[in-house]
Amino acid sequence: MQIFEGIIFDIDGTLTSTNELIFESFRYVAEKYFHKSPSDEEIISLFGPPEDVILRNWSGDMYDTVRKDYYDFYIKNHHMAALYPGIKDILESIKEKNIPLSIFTGKGRTAALITLSKLGIEKYFDLIVTGEDVKEHKPSAEGIILFIKKFNLPSEKVLMIGDSVSDIKASREAGIKIASVVWDSYSKEKVLDYGSDYLFYTVEELSRFISDSI
Repeated sequence: MQIFEGIIFDIDGTLTSTNELIFESFRYVAEKYFHKSPSDEEIISLFGPPEDVILRNWSGDMYDTVRKDYYDFYIKNHHMAALYPGIKDILESIKEKNIPLSIFTGKGRTAALITLSKLGIEKYFDLIVTGEDVKEHKPSAEGIILFIKKFNLPSEKVLMIGDSVSDIKASREAGIKIASVVWDSYSKEKVLDYGSDYLFYTVEELSRFISDSI
């Protein structure tokens, strides 16, 4: 029985283990230009708008230089990032059923495309919505609505898969189901407290669910 006709994925902490790379990239430019070494928690507190907005707020007139250094570091050190084992199999199984697949991430387009391309999964997605492609970033549902309208899908047949409370809030606002994954979530306890339609602790659990739902 096909429960879902469209599926949306977040990137960081959902498809990819990229949190360390993100933290170290921000820390690199903070130390180099501002002589600060923000903690993971301090960097997490900035999340919401895409990287370029955060970097612009930090750097002012030095923005272009700081931005270039940030992405140079991000690319050079992308070996810190990886797909979670089993994720590519899930994406392939969804595409075999010709089900539309989307990304909805708070990342900016530059970082999102670097990661999706380097990890070899960009080709699976029919739509990529980043933090630069919406007027209101998560927890706004704008990126989800774009996907629903583009593929003319009934909202009750769409699933969002993400690792944060903002993914839950955006899904609720859009009227779609939310599957929270907590195998690498930096906000696991908040996600558990907030509540989701579906909750998965391992990629294997998600894989079985997807197989039964498409």
